[in-house]
Order: sequence, then C-alpha cells, then structure tokens
Amino acid sequence: MKGVITKSTGSWHVVQAENKKYECRIRGKLRLEGIKETNPVTVGDHVEFEIEEGSHVITSVLPRENQMLRQSVKKTGHSNILASNIDQAVLIATIHQPRTSLGFIDRFMVSAEAYRIPQLLVFNKLDLLDEDGVSFVDGLKKMYKQVGATVITSSALRGEGIDQFRIHLEGKISLLTGHSGAGKSTLLNKLSPGLNQSTGEISGYSEKGTHTTTFAEMFELDQKTFVIDTPGIKEWGLVDMTQQEISDYFPEMRDLRLQCKFGSKCLHLQEPGCAIHPAVENGMIAQSRFESYVSMVEGKDNRK
Repeated sequence: MKGVITKSTGSWHVVQAENKKYECRIRGKLRLEGIKETNPVTVGDHVEFEIEEGSHVITSVLPRENQMLRQSVKKTGHSNILASNIDQAVLIATIHQPRTSLGFIDRFMVSAEAYRIPQLLVFNKLDLLDEDGVSFVDGLKKMYKQVGATVITSSALRGEGIDQFRIHLEGKISLLTGHSGAGKSTLLNKLSPGLNQSTGEISGYSEKGTHTTTFAEMFELDQKTFVIDTPGIKEWGLVDMTQQEISDYFPEMRDLRLQCKFGSKCLHLQEPGCAIHPAVENGMIAQSRFESYVSMVEGKDNRK
C-alpha cells in the first residue's frame, strides 16, 4: 500500500492511507540506506508499506519533491530531516524570551532556499516588546521582505495576527519550526483549539523554552490545509553545502555575484574585484545578512 507519514516518533511512524492510519516500523534495510540521515523516514514522506500480522512495515520511501534538513547535533556528519514535500517553511521567531538570533534565521532561510521552498517568518510575542523592540522588528520585516520572505507579526497571548497567519497557511502543507518557547504550540492552539498542543514556560534564568513537542506530527486544519509541528530547535547547522554555493541561497547575492572578477569562484571574502562588498557598503545588502553569510562560509559555530 501507499500512504503519507503524518507522525514520526523515531521507532514508530504513523502512515495515513485511504482515510485510515497505520502504525509502522521501518524495514532494517531502509535504515542502512539512510546512513547519512538520523531519520531516513520523516513526516511528509510518501511511502510504500506492507500490512503484516502483528506489525506493519515501511518498505520504501518515494522520491521527495523537497526536504528541510539541518546538521545533526548528536551525530557528526549526519543530517536531521525535519519534514519533506512541503509547500512552505515557517519559522516562529522571537526577539527575546527566547531570543532568535539573526544568524539562526538566515541559516533557516538558506536551508529552505536550497530546495526553493518559500519562507514565512512569524515574529511572535509582540506583547513583550517596548517601542524600541517594535521598531527593531519593523526593520527586520522590511529587510527580510526585500530578500523574498513573507513576514508577519503576532501575539499568541493576545490573539493578534492569528487571522493573517491562517490566511498564509490556507491550502498549503507548512512546516512550523523555531526555538522551544517561541510560541509554536500556542499559535497552533489559536488556529485550531481542538489540537490541544502542550505549551511550556520560559525559564527566568536562561530565557529558554522547555520542550513541549517531542516528535514531528502533521495536523489537518481543514481538507486542504496541513501544518507539521516539530520539536523546538536549539541550533541550525547547514548540511552538504560547498563554500561556493552558499551565496546561491542568498537571493540578494545570487545575481550580483556573477559580476565578480572571479565569477562563481569568488567567496566574497577578500578577493579583488568582488561585486558583493560594494553592495554591502551602499546598503543594497544588509550588513547582518553579509555577516551571516561569512560565518557560514568560514564554518564558524554560529548555529544558534
């Protein structure tokens, strides 16, 4: 039979097929074929499976249209696939409690751009911001819209921005990700109270959230709208990207880099005749975005 993975706990995977759900395990051979991935099967995968007495077994994963992945924090040289076959990637970001760094946002966007997945940034917890904080978020909205992302703001606590968020989700399969405590589960509960997702408190000492979502799961908001909720993410490391190709995934650099003296070989660091540096100096490319790019190319630990 064929179906779609709607829930993945690591050991067991729920497959939706013909309006029925089946709990399945992965065939051992399939695990060996995915040696560079911590999870060879992920939510959103279209799979083939066999119904056997006592247990059901996933025998193969059909080709993916796209995938969102990041570097595994536990297994060197491996990647962790968050979801596959999605229409957009949604990052729930917060300025503080917890703080989402611009480097983290940019790595999320680069990972999505590598598979040409549209990005939606949701700056949540507006209720915690003072006038300077609101002004800062307004600046971020302008900057990220200029590089192709859709950007909205919300306050899950006050119910602000929920209708706008719902509009951007309609008719799509969306991956929701972000730090623990950023408000993913609270926003989901506002969109569909029946989901009853667990929510956690923010530690006053570390200003970090507690993990409330423990595994990835796809929820149906209506017949055409699905969201994939994922566990909170602390770090976002890039996977399988050469230094030369990273600038391909910065839309503001993609065309401009062809004007560099050394063309596609230019890393935009210290090379003469680079077209990127003048663009940074005159404001065509945001300084924070360029700094994120440099940290990625140089392989610095700027994953948080």
